[in-house]
Amino acid sequence: MDAVYSALRDQPVLVTGATGFIGRALTQRLIALGAQVTLFLRPRPASKPLPWPSLHVHWGEIQDGEAVAQAVEATTPRLVFHLAAVGATEPWVDEDLALAVNLRGTLHLLRALRRLQASGGDVRRVVLVGTAYEYGERRGVEGLDPPNIYAASKVAAWAFARVYHRAYGLPLVVVRPFNTYGPGQQPPALVAAALQAALEGRDFPTTPGEQRRDFIYIDDVVEGFLVAATAPGIEGESLDLGTGLSTPIGEVVTRIYELVGGPGRPRIGALPPRPGTLWDLRADAQRTTQLTGWQARVGLEEGLPRTVAQARR
Repeated sequence: MDAVYSALRDQPVLVTGATGFIGRALTQRLIALGAQVTLFLRPRPASKPLPWPSLHVHWGEIQDGEAVAQAVEATTPRLVFHLAAVGATEPWVDEDLALAVNLRGTLHLLRALRRLQASGGDVRRVVLVGTAYEYGERRGVEGLDPPNIYAASKVAAWAFARVYHRAYGLPLVVVRPFNTYGPGQQPPALVAAALQAALEGRDFPTTPGEQRRDFIYIDDVVEGFLVAATAPGIEGESLDLGTGLSTPIGEVVTRIYELVGGPGRPRIGALPPRPGTLWDLRADAQRTTQLTGWQARVGLEEGLPRTVAQARR
């Protein structure tokens, strides 16, 4: 598969939000492929050093338009992966913060890239990151019905991004990862939180567990990002990154405890459903395959044991 991405070698790539779960895995993959990676990151304390000390970093807040513009001007990227966001693990994030980071931050980046393109820059693809929750309970890419603040801010950002694509020709693609899991993920994500509790021998209380989610392994998500950045003829499209299958979360938590063993147990139904709970969320994986050839390769039956084994090392 690396041969498919040979065009990434020596290409200037800008990544925002590289310290999150997906961002870290994506950055590591880009480095392995030989891309010239530059990061745009929030300032962080010295006690939390980056895992890539040799990479060039522009420090700043995504809601600071001047800082974003300076990073784009200095990097002159051909590829951009925009992962910086708030609310992924706390969907009822403060509205003003969600608008400042997820909407205005995205607009700052789009403006800077448009200026770069207008001045002769070779912007080949901009991969924006949405969320599966933009759909609500609906199906299909036109059925957006966000159930929370985080998802609503992502829908708004995509609406502006489509304008930049249609009006200014900015080569945009949005990816919507579904419930991503795998080695290195941290709580409060469901799989990571349940796994940590099981390894520590604690019980893990959950909601009724009937909610169905499309769980996708981190390696498959990273491959989906790379395909979104390199597949021809998909500018202006949105791509679901999921398996197309949904599994009750209670089954996933129970399976984690079976794999770990120990004294703890899952307490399914110990908590009430959260407001705005979605009961069945799954990707339109077939459409993504038709557009790009990408498909998820690691199912839960393989991905959960991998994740547990890595956590035990």
